[in-house]
Amino acid sequence: SALPFPRHSYTMAEEEFASADAGASDTYPIRAGEVKKGGFVVIKGFPCKVIDYSTSKTGKHGHAKAKIVALDIFTQRKYEDICPTSHNMIAPNVKREEWSIIDINDEGFASLMNEAGDTREDLKIPPVEVKDDDDRYEAYQLIVEKFRSGEEVSVTVMSAMGTDMILTTSK
Repeated sequence: SALPFPRHSYTMAEEEFASADAGASDTYPIRAGEVKKGGFVVIKGFPCKVIDYSTSKTGKHGHAKAKIVALDIFTQRKYEDICPTSHNMIAPNVKREEWSIIDINDEGFASLMNEAGDTREDLKIPPVEVKDDDDRYEAYQLIVEKFRSGEEVSVTVMSAMGTDMILTTSK
């Protein structure tokens, strides 16, 4: 008799892809052989920026393999992946937008306004993603101090796969 569920165990990437109807524009497919240093790719479910990419030919009948080293674009955590260059991977759509800081409340949420006059108040400065990284935390503290001293401060908000975060620098 037929089972009421598919006999297939999903990998994290497939699961995200299967439920991608709602956020289909969050990611797009990319062949491992087309990934470039400086580009973006999803590794272990995290949107990452590629910092190192190399390929190696294996034996006579083997397939070329790609070794990808990348940093999570939000946490800067390092991830690695090795797969055949013909293998399909997922790349995140990464968006950057400039915002001006209008206010920072007592809980650390920034009130932001973009050039179109839209506002948002849902992002923390410093973001929770950097609480364990002293250098990055300090860089955010400097932004807060600049703003509190009366300077006009604008920041870049990076968005990928449903996460938005204020960046310390406009890279």
